[in-house]
Amino acid sequence: MMNDALSCQETFRRLNDYVDRELTQDEQGLVEAHLAECTKCASVFGFEESLLLELKAKLNRIQLPPALKQRVAEALERGAQARDA
Repeated sequence: MMNDALSCQETFRRLNDYVDRELTQDEQGLVEAHLAECTKCASVFGFEESLLLELKAKLNRIQLPPALKQRVAEALERGAQARDA
């Protein structure tokens, strides 16, 4: 194993960010290397990934009321304007 390899604990701490694709390329590579070698962590990752995919699929079937979509869009616009100010 390489010197900068992740432990199970370090991998667990990064799994949510890994699933959400929020890690740097280097961190992503380290997590992937650990998952390739550790069946315990790979099993946890498989469960979390399937849970997330199921949740996303269910959320995509929900139709938001047009008024709610409009309020969210306006709030996002206000936030972007405040950030850019």
